[in-house]
Amino acid sequence: MTDQKESVITERSPLEWAEKACISLMEKYQPIQLPPENRWHYHQGVFLYGMLRVWEETKKEDYFAYLKKYVDDLVDEEGNFYFRRDELDAIQPGLLLFPIYQATSEEKYKIATTKLRNLLKTINRTSEGGYWHKDKYPYQMWLDGLYMAGPFSVIYGTLFNEPELIEATIYQEKLMRKNTKDESTGLFYHAWDEKKQQPWADPITGRSPEVWSRSIGWYGMALVDILDHLPEGHSARKELIGEVKQYVDTLLKYQDEKTGLWYQIVDKGNLKDNWLESSGSCLFVYTMAKAINNKYIDSSYRKQAEKSFEGLLEHMITFDSDNRLQLEGICIGTSCGVYDYYVARETSVNDLHGLGAFILAAVEMSKL
Repeated sequence: MTDQKESVITERSPLEWAEKACISLMEKYQPIQLPPENRWHYHQGVFLYGMLRVWEETKKEDYFAYLKKYVDDLVDEEGNFYFRRDELDAIQPGLLLFPIYQATSEEKYKIATTKLRNLLKTINRTSEGGYWHKDKYPYQMWLDGLYMAGPFSVIYGTLFNEPELIEATIYQEKLMRKNTKDESTGLFYHAWDEKKQQPWADPITGRSPEVWSRSIGWYGMALVDILDHLPEGHSARKELIGEVKQYVDTLLKYQDEKTGLWYQIVDKGNLKDNWLESSGSCLFVYTMAKAINNKYIDSSYRKQAEKSFEGLLEHMITFDSDNRLQLEGICIGTSCGVYDYYVARETSVNDLHGLGAFILAAVEMSKL
């Protein structure tokens, strides 16, 4: 199978690029076959959440039917389904349950959302009350976790009148910022170990040593998505909007001048073994474009967002022999570690959390 680049990247609008990405996988997989197949998993959740956003813009029912079929193949009529009960990652696909419940009023979807919400009642916590990312990563908070549980929690708290869950989410963000942000640069480290026992943990701060692009991408995405559902008069809005602006300004200092993209290790693009990574770049484009659209930052940032999106199209998008879109340069699933660990990670094509991030970025770009 040979890849062929389409000659003119401007032939499609951003929304058409998002649709092309959706259709490319819809043609290849039944919903339950999306990898890792037969699982309630955030890879599918991110991709299908992107598809949800495409459906909202196009109103093409095939998209909604596809994501609903994924959910229905896993959630039975009583709202039972298998999910990992010891990790924040399991919560993210729950974002799909809310629109299906609102569209159908079927109780099973509400029951399923409540089971995911209740995971937060039993998950282990740090001494400050911060959620462990997973039980197998004891006493650790990861940037990824704010996105995996944060937007879901704020939506659940809003829909089902649980304001304390919204406040808990705001508190988790504060802890994440307190424990992983480097105030001297404005960048965020991937993780923090309260016990300072992990091989990668700084013996004084407990922070991991590297600034991994996708983890920072999840954090930015969490901020703008939480703001979507935070009540207009909420006391945290001003602070979070300020964080979004600082986040974008910081990232633009490390953007690759030639391609508009970002490196696997964001602040070490000068090192020869570092490389441009697509999923983190997609998440940065999404956050930047959404921040412009929601007026958290002004329209002067539009050129940088457009440069980044065009960089993705030019350097990371190819097509297979069946003319299906392929997003390349996606770092595979990754734990926490030191520099050599991150740059030695393999890349994949159309890994769902990367392709989902591309779709979400394209939808937001279509609104600029």
